[in-house]
Amino acid sequence: MSDYKKPDYWSLKAQKEGYPARSVYKLREMDEKFSLLPRFLGADTSFRILDLGAAPGSWSLYVLRRMAGRGFLAAADLVPLSRQYDKGLFEGKNFFFIRGDITEQELQETLAVRGPYHLVMSDAAPATTGNRSVDTLRSLALVETVIHYADTILAPGGSLVAKVFQGEGSPEILKGIRERFRLGKSFKPRACRGSSFETYYIGLGKK
Repeated sequence: MSDYKKPDYWSLKAQKEGYPARSVYKLREMDEKFSLLPRFLGADTSFRILDLGAAPGSWSLYVLRRMAGRGFLAAADLVPLSRQYDKGLFEGKNFFFIRGDITEQELQETLAVRGPYHLVMSDAAPATTGNRSVDTLRSLALVETVIHYADTILAPGGSLVAKVFQGEGSPEILKGIRERFRLGKSFKPRACRGSSFETYYIGLGKK
């Protein structure tokens, strides 16, 4: 069994805490370090979040639990979200999910009318081939799509989080984020597998 198929500490922890994937701990660490989500104090908040490449749903589930009925979350993916742990949260009035390709204009328009958003986040990754150069190029294309969302429907002062496969071309992506945001950083959460060449680019304070 490969390391990617073998349950590890993070995967087992996710199952125990009611999340469909270990990726939740990547978002949690980034949230705690960079204050991506507000504390959601008071009866209501207009904070709006967009989750691109949301399946199986760990990031969306983390956000909905943090918001506790407040704010609004829109999410999109090619495949449905797992309903194993949501306990009805994916049926709430403050959540919208659309199944489709995030690169398609019609889907982008559907999400845009529910914005603007204060946080655009993406754990999207391409179908991998095993060829690092090919996989990196596909990842960069996805990240550019996510940045397009940030350019068009992220509110001024908002934040961006996007997964990227590191390789030739990725420094240019980070440079572009730094031009658009007051702070742009590369950050690799502890829950990333040691053998993975993924990292996350974070933009704070859209100009």
